[in-house]
Parts: sequence; C-alpha cells; structure tokens
Amino acid sequence: MTLDPGSAAIIQLAWARRLGLDDDAFGDALASGERIVRADESARTVEFVRLFGSSVLVGPQSVIDAATELPDGEMAHHVTLLKLTRELGGHGLGAAALFFADDLPLQQPSEELTVSHGNPEAIELEGRCPPDDVNEVGLSDLENRYTIVHEQAGRRVPLACGAYGEWEGLLANMGVLVDPGWRRRGLGSLAGSIAAHEALAAGLTLQWRADVSNTGCLALARKLGPSAGGIQTSVHLR
Repeated sequence: MTLDPGSAAIIQLAWARRLGLDDDAFGDALASGERIVRADESARTVEFVRLFGSSVLVGPQSVIDAATELPDGEMAHHVTLLKLTRELGGHGLGAAALFFADDLPLQQPSEELTVSHGNPEAIELEGRCPPDDVNEVGLSDLENRYTIVHEQAGRRVPLACGAYGEWEGLLANMGVLVDPGWRRRGLGSLAGSIAAHEALAAGLTLQWRADVSNTGCLALARKLGPSAGGIQTSVHLR
C-alpha cells in the first residue's frame, strides 16, 4: 500500500523528535541532499536511520567524524557501525527494516476468537516463546496489547499477541509474538491486524520494525501490507 504524503511527514516528525532533532530536519536534509548529524557525547547508543531518502547519524563526535566519507548504503550495515564504535565498546542491536502504513485491509478470522487486553496473558505468552523472539518484539514496551486466547480446560491459553506502543503521540510502533506451537496458522497476521486497526482508530500511523535477518518477522510485515520506508541501524556503547 502507498502512504499519503502527509503520513510520511508525520513519520519524519516523530523520528526527528525521537532522535533529538529539529522538527523539520528530515525535510531540510532531503532538500540539501546532506546527511543529518547530531553529536551527543553522552549517548549510550549510536543510531543511523535512513528514512524516505534522508539519513541521520546520532552519536559521539568521533563516530560522526569517522563516518563522514562513508555512503549511506554502507552505513546501513550493522558491521559498519560496529567497526566505527570498536574503541567505544560498540555491540549488539543490529539493523531493522522500517515499514509504515496509514491504512490496512482488515483481516477477518475464520472462526470466533477471544481477544484479551490484559497483561497476564501477554506475560504468559512471553514465557512460552524463545528469549530472542521475546527480546526482539519487546511486549513490555508496547503498552497496548491484544492477545488471542484459546479456552482450554477452563482457562485461557494465550496463542498470539499483537501490540503497539505510542511514539511521540504520532506513531504506533507495532510488534507481534506467537506461541511457537501455533505458528504458520495465520494467528500472527491476525493479531497484528487487530492491533493495527486499534492503532489506526486512535489516529496513529503504523510503524513496523523487523530485524533484517529475521525472515519470519519480515514475511509477517509484508503480509500485513505496510510500505517499506527505510532502515534503522544501531549499536550499544559500553
């Protein structure tokens, strides 16, 4: 699906504020063709973001200086940021593809389902999933959760959760977690669709971040239907 130009501006505004930039920073960068940089000696994370043709690098001045001659295509690789931050103890995080939507088709379940808005079901679901999946989705940071549950022996068993957290009151940062035993049955896309439409009803633009090495997460993002909009590459500093 294509984004409305106004939605792209909203996405850029949310990211500018999140990265500590002026509200119109991305628009100015697109006009000038230059990379946005913000030196922050207290930063515990180095961030490179490419968004709708504009790019930004936030981190210590030494990293910004070392990256001056590197093209955006190279900066988008996690290994590049690791090399640039080696002396600062750069580690972890990786690169995530960014997808966005201001509308999505509504997915209808083939049978009647129960959806819980409670935290206990989401927490129980995390306990059923591999730690890497739990850490990548980060349900604990996504305050609006919609968990599909199955009634079994008089109790609710969580199968999949679609969730979102608000960014700057403008974006709904999405995440989906599915019990490994219930994957490949369409529950992930259904849970994601439920959460997405709740976010759209709240007036938010949708954002999906998928690790570039996580084929399942990328496939789910594409199945839901948002448009590719950029990439975020990050490393922690010691």
